[in-house]
Amino acid sequence: MALRLARAHTQSCHTIVLDHAYHGHTLANLAVSPYKYTKTREHSAIKHEQANKIHKVPAPDMYRLPPELEGKHELDIALAYASHVKKVIENIQHQNSFPCAPTLIMESGMSVAGVILPPPLYFETVATHVHDAGGLWIADEVQTGFGRLGHDSMWAFPCNIVPDIVTVGKPFGNGMPLAAVITSKNIANSFDSMGVEYFNTFGGNPVCAAAGLAMLDELESRKLPLHASRVGRYLKQSLEKLRDQEGCDLIGEVRGQGLFLGIDLVRCPISKEPATAEASFLCTILKSKYHILTSLDGPYNNVFVIKPPMVFSIQDADFFISSLTKAIKVHLKEYFERADNETLPISHTPT
Repeated sequence: MALRLARAHTQSCHTIVLDHAYHGHTLANLAVSPYKYTKTREHSAIKHEQANKIHKVPAPDMYRLPPELEGKHELDIALAYASHVKKVIENIQHQNSFPCAPTLIMESGMSVAGVILPPPLYFETVATHVHDAGGLWIADEVQTGFGRLGHDSMWAFPCNIVPDIVTVGKPFGNGMPLAAVITSKNIANSFDSMGVEYFNTFGGNPVCAAAGLAMLDELESRKLPLHASRVGRYLKQSLEKLRDQEGCDLIGEVRGQGLFLGIDLVRCPISKEPATAEASFLCTILKSKYHILTSLDGPYNNVFVIKPPMVFSIQDADFFISSLTKAIKVHLKEYFERADNETLPISHTPT
C-alpha cells in the first residue's frame, strides 16, 4: 500500500532502494528488495517488471567500506553514501523529458542486511535529495519500530526528520497479524486521483486492532523503550568485553542500539573475511545446547542478529553472553581440534 500511495502522489514509478534491503514478499515488495529478488526464481520476471524504474544504491555499511572510503571521517562516509542517491536522481531526470519525482524506500534499521543503522546525517541528506526532486521518503519501521532501539523516540529514524510515509507491522500486534501505513492527509488524499479508492477487506479488523492497542498500552505502562535502552546498553557492552577476550577475535564488530544488535563474525579482524561457516555452527550450537534462538543475516550470512522480546532482561543477557562464550571458546574450539583441517561445512541459517 505504501508504494501505491507514493506512486499515486508522485505520479512516478521510479523507486530508489538500498542494496540488501528487504521490504516484504509480495511481487511489488520483492521488486524493491534486492536481498530477495537477486535470489528468487522470479528474478527474471521481476527484472522485466522493474523496466529500469527500480534503482539500487549501496547500503550505508560503516564497517565494510569500499577502499576509497577507508580511513575517512564518519560524516564524510555518510555524505559519500548519500551521494549515490543524488546521482540516481540526476540520472532519472536526465533520461526523462519531464520531471520524475522518485520514491526512496529505506529500512530505518537494516536487519536482513546485517544490522546496519545509517548515521543521522545520511538520513538527513538523502531525504533532502529526494524532497528537492519532489519525491517521497518511505521509512520501513517493521523491524525497528515501537521503541526497539531504546531511545526517546518510538522510531529508528532520527527524531528531527519526518518521513513522508512510515510502515509498521510485526510487533504492532505482538503476534496478531497487524500492520499500518502512516502518512499525512495530503498524501493520503492522492488516492482520490487514481479514480478508484483504496479498499481492503480486512482493514480495521477489530480483533487485531484491539491487540495493537493492548500492545501500545503495555509498551507505555511498562516503559519498554526505556527498558530496551538499559538492557541493550548492558548487552552491547558485555559483547564488546567478550570481543576483547583472548580467543574471541572471531567477533569483528558489535553494532546496533537498544535491543537491535548485530555481531559481525570474521576470520580475520584485518581483512574482515566473513566467518560464514563458523557463524552457522555457533547458531546451531546455541540452539541445540542452550535453547537460544538467534538468526544470521548480512550479505555473507555471518552476522548474528539479536532482536529479543522487549521484556528481555539483564539476567537473560547474562545467560546469552555465558552461552555464547562457551560456544566460541569450547564447542567451536573442540570442533577444530577434532577436524582434519580448519574447514566447516557452509550452511545457511534463515532469518
